[in-house]
Amino acid sequence: MGTFSIWHWLIVLVIVMLVFGTKKLRNIGQDLGGAVKGFKEGMKEANTDTLAPDQPKVTPKVGETIDVEVKEKSTS
Repeated sequence: MGTFSIWHWLIVLVIVMLVFGTKKLRNIGQDLGGAVKGFKEGMKEANTDTLAPDQPKVTPKVGETIDVEVKEKSTS
């Protein structure tokens, strides 16, 4: 009774399709996909905005150590 078989999930899927219809489910899927895409783009923009304009982007290679020196403590 703890797990559902594939037949249980197929029956649930058929009932959901009968209740909502395929068009509505497709629209929900497109909306969800667009929201996830927008969230990912927002996260990329937030990461690039945190760099100072004069600070170059550095992507380390595997096994490479980057040596840095702290100039002042930030309060944020």
